[in-house]
Amino acid sequence: MKIQKTDINAIDLNLLKFLSTLLRERNVTRAGARMGLSQPAASRALGRLRELFQDKVVVRTSSGVEPTPRILALEPLVERLLEDIRGIVAPAQFDPATAQQRFTIACLDHIASIVLPKLVARTEQAAPGVTLDIPPPSGNNVDSVARGDADIALGVFDSQRLPAGFHQRKLYDEDLVCVTRRGHPLLSSRLPLEAFAASSHIVVTITGQGNAQIDTALAALGKSRRVSMRLPHFLVAPTIVASSDLILSLPRRLAMHITQSLPLEVTELPLRAETFSMSMIWHERAHGDPAQIWLRQQIIELSK
Repeated sequence: MKIQKTDINAIDLNLLKFLSTLLRERNVTRAGARMGLSQPAASRALGRLRELFQDKVVVRTSSGVEPTPRILALEPLVERLLEDIRGIVAPAQFDPATAQQRFTIACLDHIASIVLPKLVARTEQAAPGVTLDIPPPSGNNVDSVARGDADIALGVFDSQRLPAGFHQRKLYDEDLVCVTRRGHPLLSSRLPLEAFAASSHIVVTITGQGNAQIDTALAALGKSRRVSMRLPHFLVAPTIVASSDLILSLPRRLAMHITQSLPLEVTELPLRAETFSMSMIWHERAHGDPAQIWLRQQIIELSK
């Protein structure tokens, strides 16, 4: 038997809505009125349904109309289809309490150590079904967001160099401080500039030379420093400093956080270095997504 194909482009969804209403009302005139149709228009809609299904659709009885066996069997399918369509066109929503969502956040380890503990505590309570992924850093992580590998990135970003289609929100301003081991000879008095410049430094470098603000400030004073070690891990450098005479310059928030668990001292730098801003970036494609909006709001609140 040859199966006749139906042209889906010829199907009017309003007809299916009328059919759904007709099956509930069991009356052509009342179904039309519910949809704002006159009695003649409702009759024409029924005629179009009969042509579409090649079936009488409903038959008259003493109490109104009753669906034919074929239409009665199709009733749950029609309702499911209309519900799916409503879900497609309805505004997107995000309920953190019930959401099963995975967020990917690109950031360096020192930002992760400041932001993530509070974010995890927040999601455990407010969004227990949320999963957080922190991928290995990829440069400044801008490319990761551009490719869609990460939902957001946290770090220091030059707004003038961000590609088109990016959004940026400042989280907090930051400055650098000097970190040394407890009992370091430099701490016997106020940290002098000459001693600071002459000391051996450890520098964390990931995307550049590391602490460029300090080298720029020293150069403006006609001085330079000796870098004895470079490494790409913000959270490893302090453990080395704790058992050596090397000195380290770190963002203030990170330094204060680390001194809670390591025998380190934090002192002010003996020179004026430029401050910088930690910020969050995301791509335009996720700008209006309710789940992404929720995530960004949590990070903004926790960074205050």
